[in-house]
Amino acid sequence: MISGAHVILYSDDAEADRAFIRDVLDFPGVDAGGGWLIFALPPSEVAVHPADGPPRHELYLMCDDLDSQLDAFRAKGVEVTRPVSEQRWGRLTAIRLPSGAELPLYEPLHPTAHGS
Repeated sequence: MISGAHVILYSDDAEADRAFIRDVLDFPGVDAGGGWLIFALPPSEVAVHPADGPPRHELYLMCDDLDSQLDAFRAKGVEVTRPVSEQRWGRLTAIRLPSGAELPLYEPLHPTAHGS
């Protein structure tokens, strides 16, 4: 039986991004050995979309109140990299990780699988 999922983010500055996940996102974690941190994720879901090109994978963090979450991030000095856009499936934006990578966030307007 599948017991979970493991997401890998590749980073140009893994230490800084790990600190961000620990200190800004407040995700709990464990030391897998030698200071290698692995973080617990909030309840998750997976969707499969058709691809217009080669298959790829994406990670989005979901929140119940995007505006409040963005206010909390801004208060911690986090850069919001995209204006909030209204999609038929939710409200979408992104934040900047210390490595420079973007991390998309959205407030779903659709039923969520992780709440069922």
